[in-house]
Amino acid sequence: MPDIQIHREHTLGLVEARKLAFRWAELAEQKFDMACSYEEGKTSDLVSFTRSGVNGELKITADRFELDARLGFLLGVFKDRIEGEIVKNLDQLLAQEEPLKALDVAVAKVTAKVTAKSAAGKAKSVKKA
Repeated sequence: MPDIQIHREHTLGLVEARKLAFRWAELAEQKFDMACSYEEGKTSDLVSFTRSGVNGELKITADRFELDARLGFLLGVFKDRIEGEIVKNLDQLLAQEEPLKALDVAVAKVTAKVTAKSAAGKAKSVKKA
């Protein structure tokens, strides 16, 4: 039985939903060190993902996303927080007129914040030396 089950209906159609799911898989690999495999089908696609402490699947259809994930012991402690973040982010994306573009904008903002914090930290350490 999955620890996290999130099912959301959408109006994207399979082509746009597929693009969004494929982009999510790319980001999961880059940002969270996930190993993802993507299988395209005629009426649905399947993204399988895994890394230490989590594995699962994201099923994509013309009108629905179905995420089922199993968490390991350590990540299981944070189940509610992880599930809440996924739900919040997915609902925000699906509320956008262009979810794929919104995803890229959100990622760019987070990346810019992380880069700015890193640069500020480096500047402080250089001043101390």
